[in-house]
Amino acid sequence: MSEELTPENPEIAQTESDEPIKQRKNGLYPGVSDELAESMKSGWADTELHGLEPIAQASETAARRAALSARFPGERIVVPAGNLKTRSNDTEYAFRASTEYAYLTGNQTEDGVLVLEPTVSGHDATIYLLPRSDRENGEFWLDGQGELWVGRRHSLAEAEQVYGIPASDVRELAGHLAEATGPVRVVRGHDAGIEAALTDKVTREHDDELRVFLSEARLVKDAFEIGELQKAVDSTVRGFEDVVKILDKAEATSERYIEGTFFLRARVEGNDIGYGSICASGPHACTLHWVRNDGPVRSGDLLLLDAGVETHSLYTADVTRTLPVNGRYTELQKKIYDAVYEAQEAGIAAVKPGAKYRDFHDAAQRVLAEKLVEWGLVEGPVERVLELGLQRRWTLHGTGHMLGLDVHDCAVARTETYVDGTLEPGMCLTVEPGLYFQADDLTVPQEYRGIGVRIEDDILVTEDGNRNLSADLPRRSDEVEAWMAQLKG
Repeated sequence: MSEELTPENPEIAQTESDEPIKQRKNGLYPGVSDELAESMKSGWADTELHGLEPIAQASETAARRAALSARFPGERIVVPAGNLKTRSNDTEYAFRASTEYAYLTGNQTEDGVLVLEPTVSGHDATIYLLPRSDRENGEFWLDGQGELWVGRRHSLAEAEQVYGIPASDVRELAGHLAEATGPVRVVRGHDAGIEAALTDKVTREHDDELRVFLSEARLVKDAFEIGELQKAVDSTVRGFEDVVKILDKAEATSERYIEGTFFLRARVEGNDIGYGSICASGPHACTLHWVRNDGPVRSGDLLLLDAGVETHSLYTADVTRTLPVNGRYTELQKKIYDAVYEAQEAGIAAVKPGAKYRDFHDAAQRVLAEKLVEWGLVEGPVERVLELGLQRRWTLHGTGHMLGLDVHDCAVARTETYVDGTLEPGMCLTVEPGLYFQADDLTVPQEYRGIGVRIEDDILVTEDGNRNLSADLPRRSDEVEAWMAQLKG
């Protein structure tokens, strides 16, 4: 990784905010000569882009902003994308725009801010962005975030064409907001500078109401979102196929080989993984969010793979399969797997418009409780087990969650509209029951210990029931075995 050629003399180059470009302490160049500075200012072709097409979701993002405007008339609304976060020293994590900002704009660049200014008839939207890096002051080649270091960004004129929103220079926004009058709401937690400019103008209560509204707005997906979720799932299915084909290599190395294999598919076909992949082999399958992925992969064990591709528009899949590493379930593994499959079938059948959100969870939990009683692992009757929640020792988690721009989407929606709410067409959720027998659980027979099984699919509520977006990935135990044999063929 190259080092920036930053000057010692702060008068030679200034950043976009008129701050001196930071000098790397041990940089090899002590400064920039006047002659070189002049040379770098000229001799560059005009690369401004014209006639750009708007993003595919431009009409949808406009409709979302209109709904936001209608909900908070007469109030200024501020939605930041967020800033780069330091990973270590002078390296940053890959940037991921805040969900609220991406939902309302389709833009994904750091430091961006959407502002809705109140008008008599509603709001005027402006997207505040960094313009292209400055060639006159040298920022484009001297600053670590300059164009020659991290790549070209859109000019403001280009951004207006792409996102369908008037664009302005974000460097002027903090001052503008500091002088603003009237009610203001901001989505907190993403941009400390913007929040500081608004510190005497906002309240936690009003800002929380804004975030709740934007979370609940995402409960029902529009046609673009459903299409993106299907793309994410389709790529995820191919990623699972990739993993099955390399299980012999994973046996020779570790769970990391599985993680890397799926990640390759995510980066080739999408933006990234939607969350840390869970590549849990053997007893690691009993750790719900096992993302260390550094354990052995052994023939005879089960592999619990919970992973999802994130599309370029940031919608993520979330799919789990529990696979026999050698391609065949043992008798006990199959018994446990089939019980989870039966529970998932019951859960999926309960997903339909007009049903309570909790119905699919209750249906799946009842099946699992029945199995645990049948196997003699917990004392019945089943109603007692469910009333006391005794099955939770081995089921642990809820049976699903909303899915979208976040893997656990709509997370700050009100309880009455989410977990206590009613399913509607366009909602997308996971159904993912599981049974987990910890390696140190002395309440179950030895042969159960260390076996963990989860099956998870992404389910869209339709007008007349539901559609399994991940139906192309086999679920039934015999189908899983046949599918694996064919892929390993």
